[in-house]
Amino acid sequence: MSERDEKFERIEALLAEQGLDALLLKRASSFAWATCGASSYINTASDYGDATLLIAPGRRQVFTTNIEAARIGDEEGLTTQGWEIVVGDWFAMETALEGATHGLKLGADFPYPGAVDLSAAVSDLRSRLLPEEGERFRSLGRMCAEAMAAAIPQIRPGQTEHEIAGIVAHEAAARGAWPTVDLVATDERIYRYRHPLPTAKQLERYAMVVLCGRRHGLVCSITRLVHFGQLPDELHHKQEACARVDASFLTNTRPGAALRDVFAQATEAYAAAGFPDEWRLHHQGGPAGYEPRETLGKPDMDGVVREGQAYAWNPSITGVKIEDTILVSPSNNETLTEMHGWPMIEVEVNGQRCRRPAILER
Repeated sequence: MSERDEKFERIEALLAEQGLDALLLKRASSFAWATCGASSYINTASDYGDATLLIAPGRRQVFTTNIEAARIGDEEGLTTQGWEIVVGDWFAMETALEGATHGLKLGADFPYPGAVDLSAAVSDLRSRLLPEEGERFRSLGRMCAEAMAAAIPQIRPGQTEHEIAGIVAHEAAARGAWPTVDLVATDERIYRYRHPLPTAKQLERYAMVVLCGRRHGLVCSITRLVHFGQLPDELHHKQEACARVDASFLTNTRPGAALRDVFAQATEAYAAAGFPDEWRLHHQGGPAGYEPRETLGKPDMDGVVREGQAYAWNPSITGVKIEDTILVSPSNNETLTEMHGWPMIEVEVNGQRCRRPAILER
């Protein structure tokens, strides 16, 4: 069964389970998932694209405007995939969709009059990656890692965070991975802010660089830190502690494991490392895919780890952070954003040796 047919089968099973006639998908992430990697968005800051999918048994339609129809059909390949493209005027697109859905029992991944909210169920479907998606994710992971590896050597004291963010964005976009998240903190800002939008502050000695790159709808996350001069003892201690927490996440994220257990083991690792409350200060990441995180890890989260899923855990201890994107494979977890030649810390968890990225000293 092709990737597309497998996804349609899953959607039709969801509709049957919910007693619905059709599903509307408008989120850019859902559009990319259902179309095997096509892009409906123009504004990358928006959750929603400029096209809506209508999927029902024997029915595959794309509702879009006269502005977007040609690009979506030609460059995004929806005509070749067999979608019927319904074109409306840019100022009256809603009319065509209303007419097509009249009388149907609908589910949707966005607010739509009379439709059942299936956003959580669709997110679950998106997170269950097929082999073809795994291959696209591997390619994206390499792009993001290469972009980071090319950007880090260009960072120098005296540069502003804006300049550093520009370097990272250039290296990612030049490789085909669009930087949907491009965060930079330097020096004391690393200690103060977990989500540091770049500012005009100049780098003195210490920088944290965060990249989420998107391609074919998939989103890959990576964080690296660089310190100019000898690393203080405090940061040595914290990076080793953070590596132990991250290793707990990675080694326990295996098929069949309850996600709440994976999370609990990581909070225990925080406590064992001497930082019992740091997990409360920032989210820890979770299942990834067509969103940076399809859901966030929490103490009471439901579900189990599935083979083929991607995860981006991001433990942090004030002043340090570790983040890579992994793919859960049958025999092991693949680190999609591994940077060859980067300094690593080796720790042992449950009898397994795990190598996690250290702070680069320059």
